[in-house]
Amino acid sequence: MPDTPTRPLGAQISHMLKARGVDVIFGIPGVHNQEMYRGIEEAGITHVLARHEQGAGFMADGYARASGKPGVAYVITGPGLCNIMTPMGQAYSDSVSMLVISSCLDETSARRGQLHQMKDQRAAADTVCDWSLEATTPQAAYQLVNRAFQEMHSQRPRPKHIQVPISVLEGQAVAHDAGDLGLSDGTAQIDPVVIRDISQMISKTKRPLLVLGGGAKGGSDDIRAMLARCPIPVFTTYAGRGIVGSDYPYLFGSTLARPDSAAIFAQSDLVIAVGTELAEVDLWRDRLGQNATLVRIDIDPEVLSDTAGNTHRFNADARSVFRELAMVDDLPMRFDWTVEELATARARWRAETDAERPGIVPLCDALREAIPQDTMIYSDMTQFAYVAKEVWDMDRPGHWHHPYGFGTLGYATPAAIGGAIARKGAPTLAIIGDYGFHYTMQELGVAVELGLSLPIILWDNGKLAEIEDSMVRAQIAPNAVVARNPDFCKLAEAFGAKAAAPQTIGAFQTAVKEAFNADGPTLIYITPALKA
Repeated sequence: MPDTPTRPLGAQISHMLKARGVDVIFGIPGVHNQEMYRGIEEAGITHVLARHEQGAGFMADGYARASGKPGVAYVITGPGLCNIMTPMGQAYSDSVSMLVISSCLDETSARRGQLHQMKDQRAAADTVCDWSLEATTPQAAYQLVNRAFQEMHSQRPRPKHIQVPISVLEGQAVAHDAGDLGLSDGTAQIDPVVIRDISQMISKTKRPLLVLGGGAKGGSDDIRAMLARCPIPVFTTYAGRGIVGSDYPYLFGSTLARPDSAAIFAQSDLVIAVGTELAEVDLWRDRLGQNATLVRIDIDPEVLSDTAGNTHRFNADARSVFRELAMVDDLPMRFDWTVEELATARARWRAETDAERPGIVPLCDALREAIPQDTMIYSDMTQFAYVAKEVWDMDRPGHWHHPYGFGTLGYATPAAIGGAIARKGAPTLAIIGDYGFHYTMQELGVAVELGLSLPIILWDNGKLAEIEDSMVRAQIAPNAVVARNPDFCKLAEAFGAKAAAPQTIGAFQTAVKEAFNADGPTLIYITPALKA
């Protein structure tokens, strides 16, 4: 019998990833992880060379959110892994499927002074992802890759980290087992008793409310079908926008953070929260505000482990539950809520948002009119996005991505690049502030290299305005909130990108439309001085 053919494990891993559906890898090669690059082209995978590992991680995040597949990144030992830990933390907080594979030193206990050495890089990464494990054999590497894909498909999506010692990457290994992982469509059979219990609770109420989080995106069609027959008013988290269309008459919108939304919940006699942690970054207060029964539907047992009284907890996915609820014949066809009281509340909250950050609401309205219907938007930690998240209803789920939980600056530009790669030819847009742009501006070079028709709207208010406002509210004399900015348009042009600095809202809309048709990225520079 001839010997089983072998090749370096680093090359085998790329072939395994290709067999698992990976078409793109983001990263930066180095002397420690170069063996992982031996098999990329041979396997038929596209590699996107980032300018910084933070950019590679955000690109993988943006790719995952746009494609529905895990985003994969290759990084080196030590600083490479440290640099991608911020995107890993963001992916963890926002439930994004990301697989980071790094090299690591063969031994760190008895030796010091090695290149890229950390005391314990595996443990460091473990603080910002679902799990961080070391594969000391080829079989362990294959098993961990399979485990990552299985869990990201069947459980709450989270980033994973696998590190492989340099000598193991360089060592010869037989190919992975190419057998089918047997992944299902993500739905499960629901106990009829669960559907009966939920439907009976709905039937007994007069003022129910439904709260939809990002975890309910996969059930959008079934949720809409159920609401067409049983019109429960809906609040969404920021990540849940678009699960219910903007034309739904009983939509309170993504206004949970409005302080007096608690008064709306106090009027309800049943609240159903689906696919949401009801976290601080969803509510910006300690509790939702309801006194009535709370029903929680989630696939994450941790979310269901809260100790709040009068709560019914169901470990299930939104698609499975609402697929069954949509077929229940005797759900109520009307409740005591009126379209007028919803419209009044929304108008009040829109006015509050406009008063808090003046001048941005009209820009949001103008931008919404200017973009193609299927545009996928990536925003950053900037006041433009904070306003848009409250006043801009989406007509479909999963089309506005923001660093909601971890709240990192610099997310939008590289994440939008990853999204544009995932959706070739489909419209993608980035919205970022002047300060956040500094964090990852170098990734503009990647968008130029790839010829991505990517509008990047840069909102320049000349300062860290949100922090300044917070300092003033806390009676702290604002300091360290103003940084000298470059000429952003010239900077973009130096990268080879296009640039525009419209002075009116009409010119702004024109610049956006032209950017979608350009043969590369366009930085669209706007300030609070933009006029109607």
